[in-house]
Amino acid sequence: QVQLVESGGGLVQTGGSLKLSCEVSGRTSSTVTVGWFRQAPGKERQFVAAFTWREQIPYYASIVAARFTISRDNARNTVYLQMHSLTPEDTAIYSCAASSGNFPRRPDEYDYWGQGTQVTVSS
Repeated sequence: QVQLVESGGGLVQTGGSLKLSCEVSGRTSSTVTVGWFRQAPGKERQFVAAFTWREQIPYYASIVAARFTISRDNARNTVYLQMHSLTPEDTAIYSCAASSGNFPRRPDEYDYWGQGTQVTVSS
């Protein structure tokens, strides 16, 4: 089992920034990738960014690549998602997830999920 706990969500104005955290614990030996997804009301869950656990290679959805940065604090087993230039279209519940696969982008490729954290961007 792998446990993931997100934090850092909140309300921010258009153009603002937020940094989300995802603390990873448990049987991380089987974890190959940790990713961030988001889901807005009435929409499907959407891939945002991910980070390979050992090689520490980041990759992004094209819609956020210029504004978001994913990183890892090895000492704290925490993956961060730094978000800049936020717009109302970024409003969603952001969840982190762990996968045993290589460079997964679909939700069904991830095995463990956190509870999510709400990000709201006001206009």
